[in-house]
Amino acid sequence: MSQISDLSGNWLGLQDRVCVVSGAGSGIGAAIAKGLGQVGAKVALLDRNVAAASEVAKEIQAVGAQALAVECDISSEAAVKQAADIVRKELGLCYGLINNAGLLRPGALEEVSVEDWNAVLSVNLTGYLVCSREFSKDMFANQQGSIVHIASISALHPQTRSGAYSPSKAGVLLMSRQMAAEWGPRGVRSNAICPGMIRTALSAKFYEEPGFEEKRSMVTANRRIGEPLDIANPAIFLTSDRSAYMNGAELLVDGGLGCMLMDMVPRPGYNKTA
Repeated sequence: MSQISDLSGNWLGLQDRVCVVSGAGSGIGAAIAKGLGQVGAKVALLDRNVAAASEVAKEIQAVGAQALAVECDISSEAAVKQAADIVRKELGLCYGLINNAGLLRPGALEEVSVEDWNAVLSVNLTGYLVCSREFSKDMFANQQGSIVHIASISALHPQTRSGAYSPSKAGVLLMSRQMAAEWGPRGVRSNAICPGMIRTALSAKFYEEPGFEEKRSMVTANRRIGEPLDIANPAIFLTSDRSAYMNGAELLVDGGLGCMLMDMVPRPGYNKTA
C-alpha cells in the first residue's frame, strides 16, 4: 500500500516520480505538465507538435525539474512504444500517466464521414488504451501507478454536430472503470476527469465574439469559464498518493454547470440565467 508520511515538501508524493502527459504542448496538457514539474515530478511531454512540447519543457526545466519532450502520435501503437522506450531510457520507469491528447472533427451524425469518425476514436479512445497498455508495464513492474484520463462533460451530455467526440469521451469513462477493475489488484489505479467549459487555444476564438463569454459564464454556478489550471490541479491530485483510495472514479470539474438545469428554466423574479 502506498502511503505518505511527509506532510511538507513532498506532500503529494510525486517527487522524482516519472509522469507522462499526452497532448502536453498546449492547453490542459501543458498546465498539467507544468504543475507536475512544480511538485518535483520528472515529466515526459508527448505531443505530435514536439516544438510546442519543447517550449513547455523549457518552462518546467526553468523551475529546476526534469522535463523531456517527445514527438508522439498516440493513435500509432508503434509511435507510443518508441516514445515509451525514450522515456524509460531518459527518465526511468513511468509512475503516472495522464491521457489528455484529443481530437475533434465536427459533423452531424448523418453527415460525418467514417474516416473522420474513426480518426477521432483512434486518438480519443484507442490512443488512451494504447498509452495505458504501454506505460502500465512499468507500473505493473513496480506494483504501483496511477492513470488519469481527461474525458469531457460531453461524455455525459451529447455535444451535437461534433461527430464522434461525445461517443469517444463516453467510451473513455467506461474504459477507465474497466481498467480500475482489471488493474487495481495489480496496484494500478485508473480515474477520469470530465472538464466543462475550459478556455484553451481551440476555443479561444469563440470568446472574441462580443458577449459570448458572459453568456457562457451565466450558465455555470461559478459564473466564469474554466482555465487549464482548473483541470490540472485535480489531475495532479488523482495522480498522487493523496488519492490512493480513489479508483474508477469520475470527477466532474465544470464550475457547477451540471447543477444549473433548473435555474435555466424561466422563473420570472427568481433567476437570471434564462
